[in-house]
Amino acid sequence: MIRRQSLIALGVALVLGLVAVYLANTFLATSEKRVEQAQVGLTKVAVAAVPLDYGSDITPDKVKFVDYPTASLPPGSFNQFGQLVPAGKRRVVLRPMQVNEPILASKLAGEGLGPSIAYLLPDGMRAAAVRVNDVSGVAGFVQPSDAVDVLITRQMGERQATDVLLQNIRVIAIDQNAQGANGQPIVGKTATLEVTPVDAQKLALAQQIGSLSLVLRKAGTEQDFASVRTVGFDDLRYSYYGGARATPAVATPAPSRPRTTVARAPRRAAPAAPVRNSNNVEVVRGTTGSNYEVGGYGS
Repeated sequence: MIRRQSLIALGVALVLGLVAVYLANTFLATSEKRVEQAQVGLTKVAVAAVPLDYGSDITPDKVKFVDYPTASLPPGSFNQFGQLVPAGKRRVVLRPMQVNEPILASKLAGEGLGPSIAYLLPDGMRAAAVRVNDVSGVAGFVQPSDAVDVLITRQMGERQATDVLLQNIRVIAIDQNAQGANGQPIVGKTATLEVTPVDAQKLALAQQIGSLSLVLRKAGTEQDFASVRTVGFDDLRYSYYGGARATPAVATPAPSRPRTTVARAPRRAAPAAPVRNSNNVEVVRGTTGSNYEVGGYGS
């Protein structure tokens, strides 16, 4: 009886073992198939191995390849370095790229060409260069892709005035060199702006009749024409006098109080002083005269 129970238990154990082996094999086979399918759906894409600035040459040490889903490849990507930089030709960066950012054809100059900003212009737009200095260029803080307002200061008759010429203009580039020989940043002397053809004409004329300044503004903000006005000498009185000029105060009359009439009793007339009846007699002795009163009080 005991031997029979042992055989039954052994048979059940064998069956369970076989089932476990079958399930394990099935799971592993399914996992391997999924991995193979995933690998088949990936493609190598060239990305930036280091930060790439405007005008940088594409070299092998600046590029690496990572797996991207084949169905989600970005347009203009490269899966081989030979496609990115053909033999004997150079490829230059036009748009700054960060580490692991895909290197796309739209961010690069043409094969064998230098860093031309013409590739950065949308259809119908123009690139116009304006002269700036360390003050009018916001002390070097204006960088490519920033948004700026353009101010013009010019002579108007006998006075100077400043107006807002253009609003919300994108900066394409500041000069051509971002760093000097010592590795320190150089304040740009020329700013290249993305403008319409008419705005390009305005900039060309404005540079002939006045001086231009750039005002850095927050990206994404809309144009505000309501707050734009001409600023002249009269608006600089605060600076001339060292403080705001006090507006002469206009004396405001105090509110009149209603007058109260107080009835007063009529004054009694003072009793008349008694009239003194007197007779004067003048006695002259020689050249000297003397008055003498005679008589007394009486009615």
